[in-house]
Amino acid sequence: MSDLVRIIGIDPGLRNTGWGIVESQGNSLRFIAAGTVRSNSKADLASRLCQLHDGLAETIHAHTPHEAAVENTFVNKDAGATLKLGQARGIAMLVPARAGLLVAEYAPNAVKKAVIGVGHGDKAQIKLMVGMLLPKAHYDSDDAADALAIAICHAHHRGSAQGRLAAAAAASTGASATTGKKSQTGR
Repeated sequence: MSDLVRIIGIDPGLRNTGWGIVESQGNSLRFIAAGTVRSNSKADLASRLCQLHDGLAETIHAHTPHEAAVENTFVNKDAGATLKLGQARGIAMLVPARAGLLVAEYAPNAVKKAVIGVGHGDKAQIKLMVGMLLPKAHYDSDDAADALAIAICHAHHRGSAQGRLAAAAAASTGASATTGKKSQTGR
């Protein structure tokens, strides 16, 4: 039987960053927890990024995941909003990396394909499939549901030959799968 792995999926956003944690063992998935880290929209950008950092750090400390998965940012017409989302995404990648977790990245279409079977779909379809794949799941926002979908995507992809090779290489060197840099904790 394959090893049990706890995965945190993170859906980055400056206003709301969703997180969802699942356990994966072989083809089996189990819901652990989900939630949303919210920043104060009236605060300055640096303070909001600190709020996201602290909330994600508390979540990782409380639930002790083994690996993390973060959704890639898409570029939209508003350059300022895209930059702010990129900064929130940086926090979403930094926090688990600093905790020593392997951090994987997935395009939104890859997440949708892994969860609903096609690369294009709406939030309602994602929530429906998350509910079917994780019947005991409960979450407080669409962002948390998306984060669970990201964790499910990682659970499916980490079993691929490429995912196993990247994880083995990262484990043997203490490196992040996305950056190739050694983590500070060596976990």
